[in-house]
Amino acid sequence: MPGTVNGSLTSTLTPALRARLAEAAAESARTGRPDREVLGLLRQSGLLATAVPREHGGAGGDGAQVNRVVERIAADNPSVAIIAFQHFAVSARIAEWGTDEQKQRLLPALADGTVLAASAWSETGAGAAKRNLASTGIRRDDGSWVLHGTKAFTTGAGVADLYLVLVSTGAPAADAAPGEPEAPAAVYGAAGQTFFLVDAANPGIAPQPGPGLLGMRGSATGIVRLTECAVGDDSRLGPQGAATEIIAGVRRSGATLGAVSVGIAEAALDHGLRHAARLGLLSEPAVSHRLADLAARLESARALVERAGARTAPDPGLTTLYSKLHASTTAEDICLDVARLTGSTGYLGDDTAARLFADARGIALMGPANPLCRELAVTSWN
Repeated sequence: MPGTVNGSLTSTLTPALRARLAEAAAESARTGRPDREVLGLLRQSGLLATAVPREHGGAGGDGAQVNRVVERIAADNPSVAIIAFQHFAVSARIAEWGTDEQKQRLLPALADGTVLAASAWSETGAGAAKRNLASTGIRRDDGSWVLHGTKAFTTGAGVADLYLVLVSTGAPAADAAPGEPEAPAAVYGAAGQTFFLVDAANPGIAPQPGPGLLGMRGSATGIVRLTECAVGDDSRLGPQGAATEIIAGVRRSGATLGAVSVGIAEAALDHGLRHAARLGLLSEPAVSHRLADLAARLESARALVERAGARTAPDPGLTTLYSKLHASTTAEDICLDVARLTGSTGYLGDDTAARLFADARGIALMGPANPLCRELAVTSWN
């Protein structure tokens, strides 16, 4: 259904598909593994076309549309939602920075679900801001590259077909476009870092399961090892050394992980309402008023995510940071309050409220992690 995301969202996320997403979320929480059947349904749904331009077979969606789609998926399965979010982010970066050849080759496949994309930026010891990468890209005499290193906390590891890999190439962007503004003192990334698009079929890339997570257990978050990973210069995304500029564009797009948090918070609130109704507690002001307060907080988070996607604020990138901060902390608070409301059942490891709280906590730790969001926000004030 490329080209009709807004009109097709309700029909695509049918009650049957939503039930299957929710079933997979509960099962993945127990097994710690992604549900490949559900990911296959995601590929077939048409939703992966959201961030691909229409001229390349996509829906032409902006940050606002991405946020809506991600929120709706997250209300049923947060793990699948962050896999979709990363796919949308890579699609948008190729649309913005890719060569004509890269766009023609990759974007139609990203739109129709043939190719599922993931981001491999983080690594142990790099810090939240990714300023100390140990992974490297070495340019050979013929212009091709060899990538080395290990990326950690890669969402979609082992299920994605294409990885957007961030490595240090050791030199600033000699071929960057003239007139580009200098990066701020505190940035996400560092000078001399470059992005590469690496096919999962490349023998030099090896996605592996990572350490067991408390939340987002169906997200296939793991490790990506690069060993003598040879790629052509046509795999480089954007100018050499210009990764910080590309990363900054992610925030300016208005697409935000806060949308996942809103979906999680909605699911938690619905769980609390069902619990209260089942026990006849909605007639108790102490319960119903508290739920009303939680509903108001949910709407405030949703409104800020929508404002970020609309890009109507004077500084859209700053609003995107605020939306991630506010929505993720709000989701944690709502999940915790609902767990308290459900009493002893909310303390069970397989309880819905407990699972949603673990997922909500995961968003606060995802890039940019909330402490880094605060640091970037403060830096922008200067």
